[in-house]
Amino acid sequence: MDFMGEDGEKSQNPEFQLHSDQDKGDGSLKYILSGDGAGTLFIIDEKTGDIHATRRIDREEKAFYTLRAQAINRKTLRPVEPESEFVIKIHDINDNEPTFPEEVYTASVPEMSVVGTSVVQVTATDADDPSYGNSARIIYSILQGQPYFSVEPETGIIRTALPNMNRENREQYQVVIQAKDMGGQMGGLSGTTTVNITLTDVNDNPPRFPQSTIHLRIPESSPVGTAIGSVKATDADTGKNAEVEYRIIDGDGTDMFDIVTQKDTQEGIITVRKPLDYETRRLYTLKVEAENTHVDPRFYYLGPFKDTIIVKISVEDVDEPPVFSRSSYLFEVHEDIELGTIIGTVMARDPDSASSPIRFSLDRHTDLDRIFNIHSGNGSIYTSKPLDREISQWHNLSVIAAEINNPKDTTRVPVYVRILDVNDNAPQFAVFYDTFVCENARAGQLIQTISAVDKDDPLGGQKFFFSLAAVNPNFTVQDNEVVISDNDYPIQSSTGTLTIRVCACDSRGNMQSCSAEALLLPAGLSTGALVAILLCILILLVIVVLFAALKRQRKKEPLILSKEDIRDNIVSYNDEGGGEEDTQAFDIGTLRNPAAIEDKKLRRDIIPETLFVPRRTPSAPDNTDVRDFINQRLKEHDTDPSAPPYDSLATYAYEGNDSIAESLSSLESGTTEGDQNYDYLREWGPRFNKLAEMYGGGESDKDTS
Repeated sequence: MDFMGEDGEKSQNPEFQLHSDQDKGDGSLKYILSGDGAGTLFIIDEKTGDIHATRRIDREEKAFYTLRAQAINRKTLRPVEPESEFVIKIHDINDNEPTFPEEVYTASVPEMSVVGTSVVQVTATDADDPSYGNSARIIYSILQGQPYFSVEPETGIIRTALPNMNRENREQYQVVIQAKDMGGQMGGLSGTTTVNITLTDVNDNPPRFPQSTIHLRIPESSPVGTAIGSVKATDADTGKNAEVEYRIIDGDGTDMFDIVTQKDTQEGIITVRKPLDYETRRLYTLKVEAENTHVDPRFYYLGPFKDTIIVKISVEDVDEPPVFSRSSYLFEVHEDIELGTIIGTVMARDPDSASSPIRFSLDRHTDLDRIFNIHSGNGSIYTSKPLDREISQWHNLSVIAAEINNPKDTTRVPVYVRILDVNDNAPQFAVFYDTFVCENARAGQLIQTISAVDKDDPLGGQKFFFSLAAVNPNFTVQDNEVVISDNDYPIQSSTGTLTIRVCACDSRGNMQSCSAEALLLPAGLSTGALVAILLCILILLVIVVLFAALKRQRKKEPLILSKEDIRDNIVSYNDEGGGEEDTQAFDIGTLRNPAAIEDKKLRRDIIPETLFVPRRTPSAPDNTDVRDFINQRLKEHDTDPSAPPYDSLATYAYEGNDSIAESLSSLESGTTEGDQNYDYLREWGPRFNKLAEMYGGGESDKDTS
C-alpha cells in the first residue's frame, strides 16, 4: 500500500515509480497502468514507469484507489513480468470546516425557567477524517446571545444562563453558535448557525381590573336576560394562562343579576336575572371577582391570581304598562245565570309612581258573539247574552288594561270562562225506531230495546228511567208514548213516540205483511208543547174565518163620484158586459147614430137632480125589435174590413123598447113621482147620506108646502 497526501497536485515529480528488472534502459519495454483513476486521475510514463497525479486529489471524495501495473515488450506486446497490483491511500488534511444541517434553528423555553434549563442542541459535522489528527474535532462556542444563554462546548446543548427571564419583558432572543475544528485551536476551520429562541408563556401574572369601580344603567322595563354591561380584567399572560372566570361574590343584587364569562373576549357580561322595578329599588351594588382558571402551583408565590371590582347598577324609571294581579284568570259559572250577572273580576294596577287610573276592555276578536262585557272602571266581567254549555263549554277571552293617561301602554291577560252544566235538557230517543210485532206474538215477548241520550253532562253520569204514559197502561196496536226521565236535578223528562206496526208473520216469525203506519208524533215534544201547537193552529183558523167574513161585507162603491161629472157614466152592476172596453168611461155622443134611430127622441145633457137606486123590473114579453137591430148592426160590422178587431159588441144609440135592463136614463124610466121615492136611502147609513140628499127631497117638499 502506498500513501499519498490529498493536497497533491500535478507536478514534474512523480508520485510513484514502477521499475521492472527486465528493463535495460534501451526503451524495449512499455509500462501500462489500469484500475481506479488510471488514465484520468493517474497516468504512467510508458518508458520510465513514473506515475503522476493529473489533478488535486480530495480524500472526502475517495480515500483508496486500487491500480494495476505491467511491463510488456514494446514490439511483441507480450508481458515480460506478471501484472502487479497496488493500493494508494489518500492521507487527510484539514481542508473542510464544520457545517450545521440547518442555517437557522427555532427553539423555545418556558419563561421563568431556572438557570441551566436545556433549550436545544445543535450539532455540526466535519468531512475530514476524524481518525487522523484533529481535523474533525469540533468545539462549540456562543458568539451572540449572552448573558441569557450558554452552550456546552463538546455537545452543543444551549441552556439558559439567567434566572426569571420574563416573557412579558422580552419574548424573542437570537443566539449565534460557532463550531470550530482542530479542537478549537488556532488555525482550525469554523462554521456558525443561528438559533431563534422564544420564551413561552406561563401563568405568572394574575388578572387585574383597570379600575376599582364602574357604574352601569338599566331601564326597569328590561326583560330578564337583558345584558346591562360588561367588565374585563386584563392578564399579561396569553392563551389558557390568561383565561378568566367571572362571578358575583357579594353585594345587595346577587339575586337580581347574573354574570356570564364570554370566552372569546374574556369579558364578564352582567345580565338581568329577575324583573326590575324602579319604584321598589333604584340602585344595586355588586362585587365581581375575576380569577384565572389555570394556575401553576410553581408560581403560587406570585399570587393571588384574582382581582375584584365594584359594580353599581342604577335602575332608570320608564312608563310601564299596567300589571295584572294574575298571569291568567279562570272563572266558572252555571249556564242558567241571568243576563248581567258578574262572573268574575280582573284587577290591574299602574306600577309607576304616578299610579294612573286603568281602563279595562275586552278584545272582541276573542268574543265575536259578544256574549260577555266588562266594566271599564272596575274590571268586572258580566254576561250580555244567555249561556249554553251544550253550544260552548269554554270561552277564552282576552282582557286589555290600558292607562287612561297613556292609552298606548296596554297589557293583556287571558281569561278562561268555564260554563258549568245544569239539567236543562230532557233526554230523547237515541235513534228513530221502526218497530214491528207479529200479530200472533205471545205475551211478554221482547219487541224493541230503546235507548236515550241527554245533552247534559251530570257529575254522576247519565242514568235514564223509561215508563209508558199513563194514558197507555197496556200495550195496544196504537202508538205508545214512552216517558224518559233522567236522574239529575231538576228532573227533566220528554215524551217520544214509538210506532209499533202489527205484521202478519209465518210460523217461523218471518214478517210477511204489515199494516199501514200510524201517524207519527214528533219525538221529544212534551205534552205542554203539543197543546201549545194545537192552540196556535186553532187561532190561525179563527183569524182566517174572520178575514173571509169581513171580506164579504166590504162597502159598495158610490153610484156617482162627483156632482161636476157631467158624463153619462154607467153604474157598475153584476151583469156581464161585452168586454173591457164597455166598462171604461165614454162619451154618450159616440153612441148616437141618427140613421139607426127609429123614433127620434129629445135628449138633454144636464146633471140629474134625482137619481134612484137601480131596481129590477119585469122584462117586456117581446124583444124582437132589439134582436133584429142587433143582428143588423152585427152583420154590418162583420162585413166591414176597416172595423177594429175588438172582441166585443159595437155600441148602439137605441136600446129598444121594454128591454130586460130597461133604459139607463132616469128621465125615461120614471113614470110617476111615486116611483121616485128614495127616502129609504137614509136608512142605509152615513155612507149614503149624499145620495139621500140628491135623490131625497121629500122632507123639503113638505117644508115648502
